[in-house]
Amino acid sequence: MGSLSTIDAPLKYPKAQRDESLIDYYHGTPISDPYRWLEKPDSEETKEFVKSQVELTEYLLKTCETREKIKERLKEVFEFERFQVPFKRGDKYFYFHNKGLQPQDVLYVQDSLDGEPRVLLDPNELSKDGTVSLHICAVSENAQYLAYGLSTSGSDWITIKVMSVADQATLPDTIRWVKFSGLAWTHDNKGFFYSRYPAPKGECTGCGTETNINLNHELYYHVLGMDQSEDILCWKDPEHPRYRFYPRVTDDGKYLLLQIEENCEEVNKLYYLNLSSLLHDGLRSAQDTNGLLPLTRLVDDLDALYHYVANDDTKFTFKTNKNAPRCKLVRVDLNEPDVWIDVLPESEKDVLVSTEVANKNQLIACYVRDVKHVLEIRDLQTGAFLHHLPIDIGTVRISARRNDSTVFILFTSFLTFNITYHCDLATEVPEMKIFREISVPNFDRADYKIDQVFAPSKDGTKIPMFIVARKDVVLDKSNPCLLYAYGGFNVSVTPGFSVIRTILLKHLGAIFCIANIRGGGEYGEEWHREGTLEKKQNCFDDFISAAEFLVSNGYTQPSKLCIEGRSNGGLLIGACINQRPDLFGCALAHVGVMDMLRFHKFTIGHAWTADFGCSDKEEEFNSLIKYSPLHNVRRPWENSSGRYIQYPATMLLTADHDDRVVPLHSLKLLATMQYTLCTSLTRSPQINPIVGRIECKAGHGCGRPIHKEIDEAADRYSFMAKMVDASWID
Repeated sequence: MGSLSTIDAPLKYPKAQRDESLIDYYHGTPISDPYRWLEKPDSEETKEFVKSQVELTEYLLKTCETREKIKERLKEVFEFERFQVPFKRGDKYFYFHNKGLQPQDVLYVQDSLDGEPRVLLDPNELSKDGTVSLHICAVSENAQYLAYGLSTSGSDWITIKVMSVADQATLPDTIRWVKFSGLAWTHDNKGFFYSRYPAPKGECTGCGTETNINLNHELYYHVLGMDQSEDILCWKDPEHPRYRFYPRVTDDGKYLLLQIEENCEEVNKLYYLNLSSLLHDGLRSAQDTNGLLPLTRLVDDLDALYHYVANDDTKFTFKTNKNAPRCKLVRVDLNEPDVWIDVLPESEKDVLVSTEVANKNQLIACYVRDVKHVLEIRDLQTGAFLHHLPIDIGTVRISARRNDSTVFILFTSFLTFNITYHCDLATEVPEMKIFREISVPNFDRADYKIDQVFAPSKDGTKIPMFIVARKDVVLDKSNPCLLYAYGGFNVSVTPGFSVIRTILLKHLGAIFCIANIRGGGEYGEEWHREGTLEKKQNCFDDFISAAEFLVSNGYTQPSKLCIEGRSNGGLLIGACINQRPDLFGCALAHVGVMDMLRFHKFTIGHAWTADFGCSDKEEEFNSLIKYSPLHNVRRPWENSSGRYIQYPATMLLTADHDDRVVPLHSLKLLATMQYTLCTSLTRSPQINPIVGRIECKAGHGCGRPIHKEIDEAADRYSFMAKMVDASWID
C-alpha cells in the first residue's frame, strides 16, 4: 500500500513513556490509560512528544514528491476574488470579500448596492501572521455600530469589540470570556445581549490551550460605553451548569427570546421577555431577588427544537421538530401559550432546514430533498404554496429581511464556486437574477461530472453518496479515490465547492466521494437518531459499505482508497481503520474525538453526550468501549487467517489551540497506534506510516488563515498521493 522507496530506512518512531499502572474501573471493568500524561498540554513531557512527532512527520513529508507542486498550485488557484452573500442593516449593505491570498476575509460596507464599497473591518491588520480572525459580528439595527468577536489562533474564546460604522473608530468597549454566544442588539441601538462564562479564578486561562471543562454559561446585556464589570446579568442557572444561552431580539424589537440548550441534541427551552419598557436602567431595576430578569417560560422542557421565524406582536411562528422529525412551522399567541397550531405541516419526505421571511409575509422555505436543497415561497400566515424557486443541484444560503422585498440567495455545488442571485419577491413571478458569479481560474467544470448513487449498508439501508470525477473516468479500479463523511449531530453534508479538491480532481486524477451516512440530518431526526448512542455502529457500517461499493463497482481498489473525516468525522475514520484496516490504503483523521471514555471531561465535550452517550452510565459505556478508537487498536495480522493485513497509512491531524476537540485525543491515539503496531515489536509487519500533523496557532478549523489552509492541504494530500501511488498530472 504505497511506496516508501525514497526513505533510506523504515520510520523510527519516538518511544513515548507508558504508565501501565494507571487503570480506571468503569462499572467493574478495568481500562488502562498509559498515556494519561498527554492530557496535560503544558507539561514538558507533552511538549517533547509533540516536538518529536512534528520532526518525524516533516521527515516523511519531505519525501512526498507532490508536496511542493500542490502548495504552489494552490497558491495560484486561490489567487482570485471571492465574495460572500451581502446582508442589509438599516440602509446599508455589508459583505465579506477576499482579494485572493489574504489570510482572512475582509468586511466591507456600502451605502447602496451601487455605492462605492469601503473596508469596514480588516482582520488582517490585527496580527502579522493572520491568526486573529473575525468569529462573529452583528450590526446594530440602524447600522451605526458593529459589534464583533475576535478569536486568536483559532480558539473558541472570543473578545468582543465595538466599532462606529461611519468613521471606523474602535470604541473602548471590550468584553472577554465569551464562548458559544450570539450577539443581539436592542433596537434602540444602545447595547446588545451576549453570553459568556465566568472569568476564571487564580491562574489566567482562556488562551485556547487549556482543557478545563466549560460550565455555568451566563447571559448579559452590555450598554455601549460601559465597562464589562457594569454589564447587566440577565440569566443564569447554577442548578444546570451545562446549559448554554443564546439570545435573539425579535424582528420588531419588542421581545428578547432566550434559547436554552444543554447539549448538541436538537432540543431547547424557550423563554421570552417584553423589552418595551425595560431597557437599560429598566433592565437592572427589573432584576428579581436572584439578580435575574423576569423571563416568561414559554417552553420549559428539553423535548423538541424551537427556532424563531417571525412574530406579529404576540403571535409567534417557530420551526420545530415536535412530533415532526423532518420539521414543520407552528404558531402560538403569547396570550394563549397552551394553544399551538400548525402553519406549515411536516413534509412527507423532505426536511425543512431553514426559513427566512421577506416582503412582509412571504416565507422562503429551504428543504433538503435527497441531500439537495430545494426552495419554495409560501405565505407566512397560512403556509400556502406560492412559488418554486429553481436552483441547480447544490446548497443555498439566504439573506433576507422581513421589511425588504428583495433577497439574496448564494448557491454553491461541487463544480460551482458560488453564484449570488438577487430576487424581488414583490413581482408577480419572482425571478432569480444573477447578482454576482464567481468562477475559479483554470478550472473547467465541463470536464467533470457528478453522480449520486445509493449504496446498501450492512442492514440494507440505502446510503446516498455523491461521486465527483472526470467525465472520461474509466472504472478499472486504477483510480485514486478520496471518500469523506461526517455522520453526526444532525449535520447534513450537502454539495459544496472546494478549491483544494480541484487539485485532487485535476492534478492527481482522483475521484472524490461524500457518503451521507446515518447520524447526519439528511433525512431528518430519524436518520440522525439511527447513528447515535447504541446505534453509533450504524455510522461505521454505512461508511464501510460505501467504501466497499466503490471497490466492487470499479471506481478504485483498497490500496488506492483514502478516507477522510473531521471532528466527529475524525472519530469515524479512527473507528473504521480499527474495524476494517484491510479496506483502505490511506486515512486522514482531522481533530477527531478518539477517547470515547473521557471526552466529556474536557472543555465543551459534555455537550456531545446526546450523540455519543457517556461512560459514567454502564449501558452507554458498554456501547462506547466497543468502538472507541483509542481502546480498539489491534494488530490485524494476528487474526487474519493467513492474510497479510496492516493498518493503512494514517495521518492524525490536530492543532494546539483546538479547545473544542482538545489535542489530547489525537496525541493519545497516535502514541497508542505507534506503540501497538510499531515500537513494541522488533520487526513489525506495520510498514505503512502512522504519523501526526500538529499545527501551531490554529484551532478546530474556524478562522484558519489561507496560508495555513494551503500548507495543511499540501501536507495531507501529498501524503495521500504517495501512499495511494497517485502521480502528478500537469
